[in-house]
Amino acid sequence: MIDLKDVVYHYESHKAVDTVSFQVQQGEKVALLGSNGSGKSTLLRILAGLYFSKSGEYYFENNLVQKKSVSKHFREKVGILFQNPDSMIINPTVRDEIAFSLKEFNREESEQKVLEIAKKFNIEDLLDKNPLSLSGGQKQKVILAAIMVYEPALLLLDEPTSAMDPKTTGWFIDTILDFDTTTILATHDLSLAYESCDRAIVIDEKHQKIFDGKIETLFENLELLEKANLIHKHKHKHEHKSFVHSHYHLHY
Repeated sequence: MIDLKDVVYHYESHKAVDTVSFQVQQGEKVALLGSNGSGKSTLLRILAGLYFSKSGEYYFENNLVQKKSVSKHFREKVGILFQNPDSMIINPTVRDEIAFSLKEFNREESEQKVLEIAKKFNIEDLLDKNPLSLSGGQKQKVILAAIMVYEPALLLLDEPTSAMDPKTTGWFIDTILDFDTTTILATHDLSLAYESCDRAIVIDEKHQKIFDGKIETLFENLELLEKANLIHKHKHKHEHKSFVHSHYHLHY
């Protein structure tokens, strides 16, 4: 489904993606791991056709993705959920927010589909509310529902649980696993990645890919996780502060 070949992207002041290549097959659930500033969000925007690489190539379903050739059909195939849901909300009610993409893509039975996805996401009681008035976790639910209602082939998630409490995060993991949609989840939360994905791609602080494989294999490589700044090691005090030694710690 996805074939990224030696993709490079840089802003005016710095490089954000440095010669990154990988493939993703239909149905895979892949964790894109890296510390803050490693380039995860930029990569997702390239995959969503929002940014375009300075060099290298990106193929989606065997078609080269370029600025001049991104079609409505491509937009309908790819859904992206940003870390900040406020940046995606454009409608006065939750009902309108979920229905918006269906209307944009000329889908039929929009009201029925809105009700079905609202029930699945347990947000039926929010349909007539202003989405900007909701909590961060509720907003993420609404925007995810607005994406999944049009059934994209590829779902891109950028730190999706950062505004969610533990209960909503658990719901999120269950929901992602329920869908067969090809998913790329950008995060630095190793627990979230382990519970929701089978494969991991790691980007280091030099914006280069340093791992691509089974997530279980990654978790056995503490040196690589530390190199990517996904875990850290510091001294840890125990009972009554009388015993001190070092542990690795996950980043959340």
